[in-house]
Amino acid sequence: MAKASIPVYDICTIDQMAQKDLLIERFGAYLEKHYQHLHRPHRHSFYHLVLFTKGKGGHIIDFKKFPVRPLQIYFMIPGQVHSWHFEGEVDGYIVHFNEVLFTTFLQNGHYLDRFYFFQGNAEDGICQLPVSANSQVTSLFEAMLAEVGESKEQNLDLIRLKLLELFITVDRSCTSRKGKNVPQQKLTLLRSFQNLIDKQFRTIRLPKEYADLLYVTSNHLNALCQDLVGKTAGDLIRDRVLLEAKRLLTNADMTVTEIAYDLNFQDNSYFNRFFKKNVGVTPDEFRKNFIQQ
Repeated sequence: MAKASIPVYDICTIDQMAQKDLLIERFGAYLEKHYQHLHRPHRHSFYHLVLFTKGKGGHIIDFKKFPVRPLQIYFMIPGQVHSWHFEGEVDGYIVHFNEVLFTTFLQNGHYLDRFYFFQGNAEDGICQLPVSANSQVTSLFEAMLAEVGESKEQNLDLIRLKLLELFITVDRSCTSRKGKNVPQQKLTLLRSFQNLIDKQFRTIRLPKEYADLLYVTSNHLNALCQDLVGKTAGDLIRDRVLLEAKRLLTNADMTVTEIAYDLNFQDNSYFNRFFKKNVGVTPDEFRKNFIQQ
């Protein structure tokens, strides 16, 4: 059986005519050029967002499937695995940008972290826009497309400002729908915990160790996670390990033993038991299912 692995694309790989840190295009035109890549699992080295104005289908993000509908906007961060599956004619807008687009523009290098849809959670990266916000959001995309077509000195700065306005507009339009009207201090602590997990999940597995790094008690951290996301702190750590395991299992160049070692498991059998207990199949079975799909 042929092996499969997930390719990783950067902006210039996708479109050699694009600027190094930015690509903005109508989605219909983009789809015509890149469909052979989009319907296969892949990931990006950049941030990625798509607004659909027409069409339907499905979108698989980190092995979870979501329906595609008009007035729906998707946000993804670097490293997430996804693929598109469309039915009929599709259109909208697509934006790719590297983080440096904003870190060189804003004094706050972590500004994007304040938006829930840039936290790497597949479910939170999707917003069904209310009809009342459609005109404003569409106008922002049209304005950015117009700036891309110009060669004025300040056009990149205006695109940055339009993107920031877009992020804030979507955040205001969808946060209330998700019921996330919680104190900023709690959100900041949760996101700090999630960022720490993302950096340390290979070597730190105990909630208490993360709590110590965050200068809170483990009980406080656990209560916060239960309150905001309905999971324990330990669940969030486990979920991140499992997600990375799934991503690595799509890499044809790594054996299951090498993946277990990469994720800092004591031995291959322990990794197999951990994976099957939480996913329902062994790592080898997951890999075979992925290749067949």
